[in-house]
Amino acid sequence: MPGTLAERLTSQLLAGPPATSAVDVAERLLAIQAQDPRGARLAVRARSEGVGASDVDRALTDERTLLITTLNRGTLHMVRSEDYPWLQAVTTPPLVQWNARRLEQEGLSPADSERAVTLLERWLGEDGPLTRPQLRERLTAAGIRIQGQALPHVVMAASLRGLIVRGPMVGKQHAFALVRNWLGEQRPVDRDTARAELARRYLAGHGPASDRDLARWSGLPLRDVRAGLEASARELVQRDDGLLDLAGKPTAADVPEPRLLGSFEPVLLGWTSRDDILGENEGAIVRGGLFRPFAMVRGRGVATWRLNGNSVELEPFEPISRADMAALRRDAGGVERFLST
Repeated sequence: MPGTLAERLTSQLLAGPPATSAVDVAERLLAIQAQDPRGARLAVRARSEGVGASDVDRALTDERTLLITTLNRGTLHMVRSEDYPWLQAVTTPPLVQWNARRLEQEGLSPADSERAVTLLERWLGEDGPLTRPQLRERLTAAGIRIQGQALPHVVMAASLRGLIVRGPMVGKQHAFALVRNWLGEQRPVDRDTARAELARRYLAGHGPASDRDLARWSGLPLRDVRAGLEASARELVQRDDGLLDLAGKPTAADVPEPRLLGSFEPVLLGWTSRDDILGENEGAIVRGGLFRPFAMVRGRGVATWRLNGNSVELEPFEPISRADMAALRRDAGGVERFLST
């Protein structure tokens, strides 16, 4: 396994000592892709020990230590609640105009969009948390057109303003809550400080990496990324291969055990290239904007997998050794236990 890949897998908690809580995983990765709820939970499973899916739900609902909202690149991410204020302040501004255009494309005028966001804020303040079906019902009754993708983009508009987040689980539904009610009043964030923190924390969970890797992951312009890296320069190491890393990180761990990873797996989303992990098999895992669950052996994707009922079914790209297949079967049992606890 190439040295850089080993270092990155160690940064990602896919090699070396595992985390012991969902919050610790979120702290290391900073932001976990979460438009697929099961995929986000499986990202925690692959990087931790002694944690079940219900522990993630508890952190989201009872402890309020994790939340999900629109951040980097305009997609849903699961983050620590204490990281939310500065991540929201630094990563959402580039998304505002795009969101406004999408609302108009969905048939909502700027006035209608503004009214919808105002109503969401009022309802969540009075009656929240509320689920998406409840918000849809109320907006429809209020005469606001929410066909197609209008509702997700109205919710996004409120999220980008820092008004709402996905807070508690209500049954199998993820309910929305006002930030000020769920997390308390938020202090103003200095964007220069936030950019520097973004650079440090990204490299903690993804280094070694380049400025373009960080720009791709965060959705920020290169000028903002480079400003954050420059502000953090004393804490970084410039490597001979041109990549950057956080100073003082532990040595890369040994080759990780064969492992099953979920959909929208963070290890495929952290850099400009996935070639070192997927190679010629990328098209079988990444297709049409979707990232399928896959099996990783010695840092390489070797199969896709799916749940058939409660059982894992593997679809290898090529023959897998008996020992590696046995290890993947054991990990499949771990997936099944995780999702049931």
